[in-house]
Amino acid sequence: MDRGGCQMSGGGGGERSGPEPSAMISLEDLESFSEDQLSDSGTGSLEEEAEMAEENEDRMLHYWQDVARGHQVEVAQDMAQPIQQLTSNNQGRSYREQVPFTLLARKEKCGELMYERRQYEKGHWACIIMRQDTYEQSICYGFMKIMRYICEQNSLGQYLGMTLPIVTVVRTNEDHTTVSNDVTVAFFLPAEHQAQPPQPQDSEIVLEVWPSTTVYARPFTGPTNEVTIIHQIGAMAEMLESPGVCVNDSFIVAGYTNPAHSNRQNEIWFLEQR
Repeated sequence: MDRGGCQMSGGGGGERSGPEPSAMISLEDLESFSEDQLSDSGTGSLEEEAEMAEENEDRMLHYWQDVARGHQVEVAQDMAQPIQQLTSNNQGRSYREQVPFTLLARKEKCGELMYERRQYEKGHWACIIMRQDTYEQSICYGFMKIMRYICEQNSLGQYLGMTLPIVTVVRTNEDHTTVSNDVTVAFFLPAEHQAQPPQPQDSEIVLEVWPSTTVYARPFTGPTNEVTIIHQIGAMAEMLESPGVCVNDSFIVAGYTNPAHSNRQNEIWFLEQR
């Protein structure tokens, strides 16, 4: 497996992936559970609390399984604990750590943001390349593996914290009409773990230092799939004054909100050649 394919590199020489984040089961999916559903415990004996916690864990697992079934994805029983950990650590939080960047420029037209030019500094990312039969399967299975890493399946044995966006690297053919079947899912490590990244227990997850990169980022809303990604790449190419400064066959899709949400917040990133 080409581990270099995960990197966010302006060189455009290694990315091997094709995302469809609309299928990704994200953290926000879990938050459709009400606080009442998740906070009924803590009022009885230790045995009663343990029983209630187990019921909540099963309820959330079944929810994930129902969501995934629509994408022909199976959520294994061993995902129950990571799902519970993500939910208990993030329930009710309005803030999650953002991947840091420096804004270099903004282009607007008639008051509407067309795109931003940003500088992302060098940093550690956890990434995995998946090669399933469909985009939905690759994204879902890749994210679940990353999720296990975030939730204690790491050398520290503890919850690491969540960052946004979750990104997928897109590799297209020369005329931007198709996306590669390989899917890369990448997670930026929280600031407190950047200096000494916890090692994953899953050998398929690789920690990489992505180089400092300049990107052109354009926001868009709604579902993301192969059709919308190709459309957004075309729209962005038309807006750039000098599209030739960017890598021509590798792009990034950044997801910030629940992929099932009707008004999902996304971005398409073009990578400036170094």
